[in-house]
Amino acid sequence: MDKIYIENLEFIGNHGVFPEEKFLHQKFIISVTMETCTRKAGVGDDLTHSTHYGFVSEDIERVFFSKSFDLIEALAENIAKEILIKYPLIKNVKVMVKKPWAPIKKHFDFVAVEITRSRNIAYLSIGTNIGNLKSNLEEAITNISSLENTQIKKISNFLETEPFGDVKQDNFLNACLEIETLFTPQELLKELLNIEIKMGRIREIKWGPRIIDLDILLFNNFIVQEENLVIPHPWMCERSFVLDPLNEIAPNIVHPLENKYISILKRDLDKSI
Repeated sequence: MDKIYIENLEFIGNHGVFPEEKFLHQKFIISVTMETCTRKAGVGDDLTHSTHYGFVSEDIERVFFSKSFDLIEALAENIAKEILIKYPLIKNVKVMVKKPWAPIKKHFDFVAVEITRSRNIAYLSIGTNIGNLKSNLEEAITNISSLENTQIKKISNFLETEPFGDVKQDNFLNACLEIETLFTPQELLKELLNIEIKMGRIREIKWGPRIIDLDILLFNNFIVQEENLVIPHPWMCERSFVLDPLNEIAPNIVHPLENKYISILKRDLDKSI
């Protein structure tokens, strides 16, 4: 990735936890590093293919003066969010907020917070086998598209499949989505669980009937192993109802553990059935 730098913007403001910081002016120094691709801009000498650092600087200033933040962590978070939302060519942004006049009774140069935030690509599996199956999937897609700072980029065709496991139940209707989001994996999981609850999902029988099932299959090339979340989805390589629609929209994505394209994983599974 190429990088665009804005170094050491200086502002005087009233950010801090202590009451006196709300009225005593302090200096803040803000730097951002934005990862993007400048190739088209460089070859064509055309600003429309790059990001205007003057406009970004103005947006940083606007966020800075939008409110009095208690924490410079919150100020940095809001600056990163503003840049990622407003400038689609920026894939990742690093924000550093320095506070050289922080109320510390020691000699120091500055205190600072540095964060890195990204546009994330995730692949979701959605399925249902209760009620009006097509309407259920369409409602889930609408709910996902309504999530904050989240866009659906691709939707596979809907695929009718037989149920997985030993529970006798109706066939499922399944699909896969590609989304772009500013959420972390845990934040995205929380939002998807809320959608399931909103749509009436009740967890009674493992692999049993469900009005909606929303799973995170892949998230960038992350490997996540936490108590409530495993990415890549641990059983995705064994399930045709996942790999078939996923291959439709993302055949050339590489599984970060198997180190194989989705199209190859689908071919391997088809041969084993």
